[in-house]
Amino acid sequence: MSNVGQRERATQNRLVQFFQQELGYRYLGNWEYRENNRNIEQEILTGWLQQRGVSDALITRAIRQLDTAAALGEGKKLYYANKDVYRLLRYGVKDKEGAGHLNETVWLIDWKNPEANDFAIAEEVSIKGENKKRPDIVLYVNVVVQ
Repeated sequence: MSNVGQRERATQNRLVQFFQQELGYRYLGNWEYRENNRNIEQEILTGWLQQRGVSDALITRAIRQLDTAAALGEGKKLYYANKDVYRLLRYGVKDKEGAGHLNETVWLIDWKNPEANDFAIAEEVSIKGENKKRPDIVLYVNVVVQ
């Protein structure tokens, strides 16, 4: 039996255990073969925002802005995508619920009450894109990652 990768696996197991037991992260599982992994897990983010009382219209608009910010291609580099996503995570998404409404801020992270956020960890998250990537461990906050 080969020893290749056993140290890395043991380290990964310790890290997953640490984040779960010591920091209280929710374990999402091994997502290597899970279909449609994305940088932004819309269904889970939508659920978190709904629990916080954000309207469906604002959730749709906020996720659209977040998707646009995270999108690569057509000359947009990773640096600028990360910068745009950071801005939305840090300062919130500003949008209107509809015509005649005032701008509102949709907070993707609760900065005032950190314990109100949903912290999670997943392993082997395969993401297809320009290049397929599979990090050993991915940490999520309200299931948004870049």
